[in-house]
Amino acid sequence: MGLKKYVGDRKFYRMLWVLLLPLVIQQGVTNFVSLLDNLMVGRLGTAPMSSVAIANQMVFVFNLMIFGAVSGGSIFGAQYAGVDDHDGARFVFRFKFWSCSLLSLAVIAVFLAFGDRLAMIFLDNAENRALGLDISLLAADVRRYLSIICIGLVPFMAVQVYSSTLREFGNTFVPMLASVSAILVNLGFNWLLIFGNLGFPRLGIVGAAIATVLSRYVELAVVVLYTHRHAARFRFIRGAYSSFYVPGALVRGILLRGLPLMLNETLWSFAITFINGCYASRGLSAVAATNITATAWNLFCVLMFAMGSAISIIVGRALGSGDRDRAIDLDRKLLAVTLVIHLVLSGVVALFARLIPEMYNTEPAVKDMAAKMLLYAGLSLPIHAMAHASYFTIRSGGRTGITFLFDCVYSMVFTAPLAYLLCRFTTLDIVAVYAVIQFSDALKAGVGLSLVASGTWARTVIERKQRPAVE
Repeated sequence: MGLKKYVGDRKFYRMLWVLLLPLVIQQGVTNFVSLLDNLMVGRLGTAPMSSVAIANQMVFVFNLMIFGAVSGGSIFGAQYAGVDDHDGARFVFRFKFWSCSLLSLAVIAVFLAFGDRLAMIFLDNAENRALGLDISLLAADVRRYLSIICIGLVPFMAVQVYSSTLREFGNTFVPMLASVSAILVNLGFNWLLIFGNLGFPRLGIVGAAIATVLSRYVELAVVVLYTHRHAARFRFIRGAYSSFYVPGALVRGILLRGLPLMLNETLWSFAITFINGCYASRGLSAVAATNITATAWNLFCVLMFAMGSAISIIVGRALGSGDRDRAIDLDRKLLAVTLVIHLVLSGVVALFARLIPEMYNTEPAVKDMAAKMLLYAGLSLPIHAMAHASYFTIRSGGRTGITFLFDCVYSMVFTAPLAYLLCRFTTLDIVAVYAVIQFSDALKAGVGLSLVASGTWARTVIERKQRPAVE
């Protein structure tokens, strides 16, 4: 077979394109506007931009926790969708909604009670004190921004629950439409409220937070209204709120496979936050540079994130239908597409690495630092793409214990301690440290691909013969 086993036919690429295009548009527009949002805040100066970046690092942890909680149910949801079982999908939807609601309320309480202390982890270091920065003032900015953002965390959670279920049934257009609508609202109100245009008050970072919250409610309205108005098509939503009931066997199954996913995403986000904290120990300039880099990096990672979602949907539905060999074949072709795309994108990132930081109103040293970081981020992009695709492959078969070891344990045991040691006990500049951390995922990608090649991940996790009665 040779290379032919990695190449699909026209039907395969047409199917992938139909599924992928809305995901790419949604995530592409989201990340592009995030870049514009970041640029707008960046026009206020290095300190406000860094305060927002620190608050968003905390929100990032919440986002990943919700993603992990939703993903556990989505393993079952995708496979129920593969056999058009709307009753099973309804139970999964209920589980996702109520578990994520409780999680959201708990995180909001933590943010409101301990936001100041969490901010000081990033701000209270020798570099910032040596520069004579008013750390308490920066912490107050973080607190103000975060207190407003908390108002938008519940609608964000609800959107993830609805959108993930729609995607499981192959509908990626509605989540894209909702996201694009929210993005336009966010961008418009950023322009009005950050700078005080058209007679609106000039609110700075507070205006940015208000714009984000408004966009969350718009996104929720679009996805909820569409889903409920098309209940004949999305039958899982009928009676979804009529009861709290979820069959005990399904709850146990989701917890068995989903809890490692939620813990994985949560602990992985902690590891990333810890790594960013290590970077921050080198001063506010490092915070600003890594913020610029991360925002641009997310824009270039659009296809990587979209391919991960496509893998979980396509492979998950094939496994749900009981066709293990087809699932493995589809995954092999999807991995090949992922690699080719990101080899090309790697060169594109390198090409624009010097240009993007020039758009920010910050010090030349910060721009230079960010440009170098972007170059290394681009060169390492294919490594991260293959690790990401491997993760979603293994997850699609419910092997969440393996993904837990492969993803978060690797980050917490290897990557995070490496960042700490390099930042605290070496004289390497922050760019060199960043480069080492970016390329350290080569080992992770190698392990992931070897696990995928073994084929042990390809399992069906739903019971198709006996399904519980609807309540």
